[in-house]
Amino acid sequence: MTTLAPLPPGRPARLVYFGTPEMAVAPLDALVSAGFDVGLVVTRVDKRRGRGNEVGPSPVKLTAQRLLIPVSHQVDDALDVGADLGVVVAFGQLIREPVLARLPMVNLHFSLLPRWRGAAPVERAVLAGDDVTGVCLMQLDVGLDTGPILDRAEVTIDHDESVDALRERLVETGSTQLVANLTSGRWCAEPQVGEPTYAAKLDPAEFRIDWNCPARHVQRLVRLGVAWTTFRGKRLKVLSASIGEVARGDSMAGSMIDGVTVACADHALILNTVQPEGRPAMNAAAWANGARPAPGEQLGGPLGGQR
Repeated sequence: MTTLAPLPPGRPARLVYFGTPEMAVAPLDALVSAGFDVGLVVTRVDKRRGRGNEVGPSPVKLTAQRLLIPVSHQVDDALDVGADLGVVVAFGQLIREPVLARLPMVNLHFSLLPRWRGAAPVERAVLAGDDVTGVCLMQLDVGLDTGPILDRAEVTIDHDESVDALRERLVETGSTQLVANLTSGRWCAEPQVGEPTYAAKLDPAEFRIDWNCPARHVQRLVRLGVAWTTFRGKRLKVLSASIGEVARGDSMAGSMIDGVTVACADHALILNTVQPEGRPAMNAAAWANGARPAPGEQLGGPLGGQR
């Protein structure tokens, strides 16, 4: 049985913050703005980032440097700064039991646990068509998002909003929730209740559009900001789209009904914003005006050079 260090009574005097990506920046800023003493930030090691593929620091590391907070890439260093609580937000690494036995930790997780434990809870909630998601503040243990819940806040999902917009709302809610709970220092831990589901990391193979799926399914993928198809042997990213009001009729799935409308398994999907290979994002109507797709022309064929 895992022995966890007890949560500190009252407002914690000093924190260690664990986080890596952009979504972990706002909670760190919120804690510092609220007057919490963050003695150390632990983040993942520098890696190749961006289009230039140059080695660079994580967004959280850049934020810590701006705030003049010491940074480490070693989890065990958190035990040496006199902190009485660790705060974990999208750190991307499980923390070992010997550390948890000495330093209590809370974790801000962007789902309504136990639904969507794991690496991609926001994306999986959108792909599944969930109506509601939320943010849970939980006590960290050695399992994958299995700790007891300290607080939870529900957030309704707008079925036309992008994952980026939803994530921004969740981070804002979670930052407020985190500061409020740490300020009060009143902990009421409740075990997770319900059947767990798991939010596996997205596989790039999932990003290619299958036009034989229902239009709503395709639109959910588009809302992730990574969906793509092919047009005349070249990659075409679909950055935003909406569900057409009419069924696809006799059109084959993946065929153009008109310049911006594509047949899916049931209804048509209207392309709003696209990005042709090697070009910037553009309004789909402008793309169609230049590309002039013919009615019935097929999307989703092999890329150039493939057999």
